[in-house]
Amino acid sequence: MTDENATQLDEAAADAAPSEQEIVTEGDIAADYIEELLDIADIDGDIDIDARAGRAYISVSSSEGTNLRLLSQPDTVTALQELTRLAVQTKTGRFSRLILDIGGSRDARADELAALVDHAISRLEAGAAAASLPPMSSYERKLVHDIVSERGFVSESEGEGRDRHTVITAK
Repeated sequence: MTDENATQLDEAAADAAPSEQEIVTEGDIAADYIEELLDIADIDGDIDIDARAGRAYISVSSSEGTNLRLLSQPDTVTALQELTRLAVQTKTGRFSRLILDIGGSRDARADELAALVDHAISRLEAGAAAASLPPMSSYERKLVHDIVSERGFVSESEGEGRDRHTVITAK
């Protein structure tokens, strides 16, 4: 087998959707990692593991008034998600697309994205040919595409790397 063929096989394996068992394993590893982190930081939280759309979803919640809110800021959740993905990748040898939600941060971000889309659509309705949103993660862009579609408009991702963003246009 040539190096080129081996590289193509590696790329195909990386693109292959994980099995249900692989997703469950990712969720278990991620939950253990987050649980250890919460213990070290002396933060109270209940961890739920779910599998949706080919991804492990890890949700951390707690009752009102606990110190979990310290970790629920969007930038903190994003950083912890990346660290958790690295921990999973280290144990499994595979890239992980898991999603981490702490204290309802994902729902809050979805609401923010819906407001961004509504503002962009109002610019289109006022006569703009297109409306660009700021760069965001692939997960957030997917949410935006879904919201835009629900509103009856069209969206497309443009740009590369950290500059990848969504552009919304009328049908």
